[in-house]
Amino acid sequence: MKQIYQEIFDLAKPFLRTRNNLVHTKISLRYAFRLLNEEKGDEEVVIPAILLHDVGWKVIPENLQITAFGPNLSNPELARIHEVEGAKIAKEILETLHYLPGKMQEICRIIRGHDTRQRPVSRNDRIVKDSDKLWRYSRKGLAVDLDRFRIDRGSRLDFLEEHIGKWFFLPTARRLAREALARRNREEGTKSLQNHQNGQ
Repeated sequence: MKQIYQEIFDLAKPFLRTRNNLVHTKISLRYAFRLLNEEKGDEEVVIPAILLHDVGWKVIPENLQITAFGPNLSNPELARIHEVEGAKIAKEILETLHYLPGKMQEICRIIRGHDTRQRPVSRNDRIVKDSDKLWRYSRKGLAVDLDRFRIDRGSRLDFLEEHIGKWFFLPTARRLAREALARRNREEGTKSLQNHQNGQ
């Protein structure tokens, strides 16, 4: 990872120490690099945007964060607040590092609507949105969501499969989601077999 991206991430870390956002950002970052390898996008926009997209959750009280997303949604306005505040924090971080002014505007625009805006504003936005959601298909992302939503694994895997065609904009992202989901399903089968063999 380029030095400037590491510097951005280091400044973002204090804002990401909530809601499992540190690990979420690292996994989403890996997906962003993979998408950039196969889809046209501007790395100098996409990578800072994915590193900074969730810094705004830090301004939302932790006991209220779970009400802003997921199956028990009751305060959707908080998701919008985290986007708006996140864009402000991102701008401050990027200005501190004297980041490319021509890129900063698009980065902040992407962050300002990465969850609530339905239609992407650019190809870079598509990559960020898809990288963000691909986390849900990772082993760690699935484990985090099962714990915080208090749902069973089978139901969640079915839900993730149903949403591949709804959530993702890029063909590469849909392929990666299907591949990750296949791995999660294999893990579920292995776990069920082990439980059966152990008499559970």
